[in-house]
Parts: sequence; structure tokens; C-alpha cells
Amino acid sequence: MAARAMWKAVIHCGSSEVPVKLYSAIEDRNIRFRILNRADSRPVRQAMVNPETDEIVPHDETRRAYVAENGDRTILNSDELDALEPEPSREIEILAFLPVSQIDHRWYDRPYYLGPDGNSAAYFAFAEAMENSELEGLARWVMRGKSYIGALRLHQGYPVLMSLRHADEVVSAENLEAPGGSALNPKELEMARQLIGMLAADLDLSDFHDAYRDRVVKLIESKAKGGPRLKLVKPSKKKPSEDLTRALQESLQSVRKSA
Repeated sequence: MAARAMWKAVIHCGSSEVPVKLYSAIEDRNIRFRILNRADSRPVRQAMVNPETDEIVPHDETRRAYVAENGDRTILNSDELDALEPEPSREIEILAFLPVSQIDHRWYDRPYYLGPDGNSAAYFAFAEAMENSELEGLARWVMRGKSYIGALRLHQGYPVLMSLRHADEVVSAENLEAPGGSALNPKELEMARQLIGMLAADLDLSDFHDAYRDRVVKLIESKAKGGPRLKLVKPSKKKPSEDLTRALQESLQSVRKSA
């Protein structure tokens, strides 16, 4: 099935304008279940309930509040929150161009494909210019009431807009406790290098699947056809060795056998 555009915008780069359509580059594959009443298998729905009276509170009788650590509540109404939203816009503003890979991968959040919206010539000219520059753009835009900062780069010839996390969302490694322990001896260090070298391979992410989701789908399909319940086997957990030299030797032997 052909991808459907989720938003339209115009890339502004200096005096250039490139109309684009935005497509999600990822797909939600989570399996969602309906909650049923055990007695009659009818669907049930969630409701907001007063914990003191057990009475259902209608949505239009609720209010939002921010609860501080000390328990103080600040009541906010919808008009106040709506007034704080950024002004609606269809512009993707290019703030600067940076060397590719300058942005730390920890900042990447969600990718979107950008396709042409009418003016294909401007779109492909912009894509070719980006490819020849070997740079990625730092962009800013507002979509559906939320402001974003992101990286605009090419993937297999297609412009991809990657939203970035904000500064206060990325945890600095400086906040972590520095790793400790005794230094490796030369034998352990050499075995570790051998293990890394033997595991070196070309990346092919198509080999990786959500194994749990695959098992759930298989169970659903089996039960839907009236088949028997699948036999569930829990993998046994191996106790990690406290002897680093022995653990490295066992890892090297395991990799050699599977090679």
C-alpha cells in the first residue's frame, strides 16, 4: 500500500522554497488488545473515577493540575495552555548546514521522509545540492501545535527530516559514575581484541525482528484457527562467570564453533 502523507510544508533555505510532503519513516507495529469483561466477553472502557466515592467523573467536569513534589497543586485551564502553543506554520526553516555526523546519535528522535509536493524540479535540485555538499541541515518547524528542531539529511537519495530531542532530555555521560575495577592484564586484553575482531561484520538490520511480537502473532493465529495452545519454553539463563579470563575463553570458543 502506498505511503500516505501526514503533513505538507515548505522548506525555506535562504530565498529558496521547496514544497514537500512529510511521511513517517517508521511504523508502529505494537499489538494492541481490547479489554473484555470476563463474564460475557463484552468490551469494557476506562473511566475517570472519584477514588473517595467511586462515582464516574465526566470529562467536561475535570480540570488539569500540575502537582509539585511537595504536593502543591497549580490548576491550569485549556485556554491558558492553548495560548502557549506556538503559532501554526507550514515552514521548515533551515538554520544552518553542518558536517554529516556532527550531531550525536543520542539526540535523534523520530525520522520522516520528505517527498515533493508539486514542484518536483525544486525538490530534486535541493536533494542533489545536499548530496554534493555532504552536509546536513539544522532545521526548525512547527507541526500540529508543537515546535521541533531537527536534522535534514539524505538517505538513499531521499531527504529525511529527523526530529531531535531537546537539551534537557539528553543525559550527559558526566552524570554517570565512572566505571571502576582493576585493569585488564595483557592476556585478557588480547582475548578481548580477538573476540571483537571475530564478531566484526557488516550491518544488516533486516535480520533483526521483534521476537516477542512474532511469538504473539503466532499464538493469535493458532488460537484464531482453533489450534492447540503453543508450548512455551523459557530459555535457560546462564550464570555469568566471575573469572574474566575463563569467560573470554568460553566466548572465543563459542564464536569459533558458530563460525
